[in-house]
Amino acid sequence: MNEIIFPRSPRETMNGWPHLPRYIDKIRLHLAGKLHPDYQPNLGKGFDGSWLKAAGVTHEQMLAVVKNSLTDGEVCDWVRRNVKKSATEKAALLAQMLDYPKATDAEGVARLKMRKEQAGLTHRDDIRCFVDFIDADEKRI
Repeated sequence: MNEIIFPRSPRETMNGWPHLPRYIDKIRLHLAGKLHPDYQPNLGKGFDGSWLKAAGVTHEQMLAVVKNSLTDGEVCDWVRRNVKKSATEKAALLAQMLDYPKATDAEGVARLKMRKEQAGLTHRDDIRCFVDFIDADEKRI
């Protein structure tokens, strides 16, 4: 599998939830056997895991929901019915994502620096968090 099909930006929202559209894209690609190997180790982990924890659902639940739906609207309806979180809680997830890694997290800062180097993005001072990195690496910004 050489061609990478990029999932949506982690900044995109569904029902007020950041990252959810990206997570759905990754699941759909996985189920179709088209999720690029670069994305497979973190499926259900990383920012996916942060969304799962904030929403209070499991990766297995989301796999089943996406597998049994044809449209994002059906997934959104399921989330609306089954995940009862406030707008404040949803906004907190986005704030957490946009602040990762924290400046005091030496390991996280070093990992972001390394990823920028690997992607040839060391000249991009506007990449300050992993969400920025993802969007730059996937050619959105």
